[in-house]
Amino acid sequence: MLDDLRNDASKQYEEEAQAEFQPAAGTTSAPRARSKKIFGMTSLQRFVLVFLLMMATCVIGFLCLFVSGSIGF
Repeated sequence: MLDDLRNDASKQYEEEAQAEFQPAAGTTSAPRARSKKIFGMTSLQRFVLVFLLMMATCVIGFLCLFVSGSIGF
């Protein structure tokens, strides 16, 4: 059963990949407009990634200060 699902998924992926590179009949290939995606991510995804990196930096910095005894409770 799982083999059939894997085969179906790979077949569908191959068909989509071929369709992407073949232009439709009667169309000309125009230059593509630059998308606003960086690394394939939308602006919301980039914001979440940067926010998580900032939080990780703050937590690691706080832990380093706490361990070194620069701050205490």
